[in-house]
Amino acid sequence: MKNKEIVSAVIGSTFFAVPYLVLAVPLAPSLIIGAMAFGAGELVLGESKLTLKDTNRSLFETLELAKKQNKRILSMIPMIEDESIRQTLNEIHESVSKIIKTIEKEPKKVNRTNNFFDYYLPITVKIVERYDEIENQKLSSSETTKFLKSTNKMIGEINRAYKKILEDLYRTDMVDMDAEMKVFDSLLKADGFNDAEFPVKKEEKEDE
Repeated sequence: MKNKEIVSAVIGSTFFAVPYLVLAVPLAPSLIIGAMAFGAGELVLGESKLTLKDTNRSLFETLELAKKQNKRILSMIPMIEDESIRQTLNEIHESVSKIIKTIEKEPKKVNRTNNFFDYYLPITVKIVERYDEIENQKLSSSETTKFLKSTNKMIGEINRAYKKILEDLYRTDMVDMDAEMKVFDSLLKADGFNDAEFPVKKEEKEDE
């Protein structure tokens, strides 16, 4: 028996024995009390599912910070006047959300993100904040125009980079699944389940 089951059994036995042997409670009620105590013990001592916070505190805190930074990006979007940049920032926000969820689900994949959490994301927030600040000043100098254009270009590069990071997180999975499907297809054909076994109806061909 597992440790928790042993402890639960001891609790149940105790709650049965005390009423029955010490307090002279009838057998049936004592059995019910013991059974209820055993069930309660199983419930309380049941193995709880470990979370990322339990297994990798450092990564958990990194992801929590990333969520706050991503939320900051989202909150900045309505403040940007340039519609094209707003659209790009929405795409960046979506990519960051997917990256965070992917790492939460499969923590080992964090090794494929390189400097994303430590550098890329914090700098992205800083760039967006500074762009909004300069844009709101309504300055007309050549330096301002140059800054806004270069920042616009950088935000576009950030968007492409984040999409690439997200794609790289699933690249191995896609390669592995493709290999499995090829093996599966080979097995189907070896067992006689090929196109010849499933002729396409004439009307279906015509629809195509």
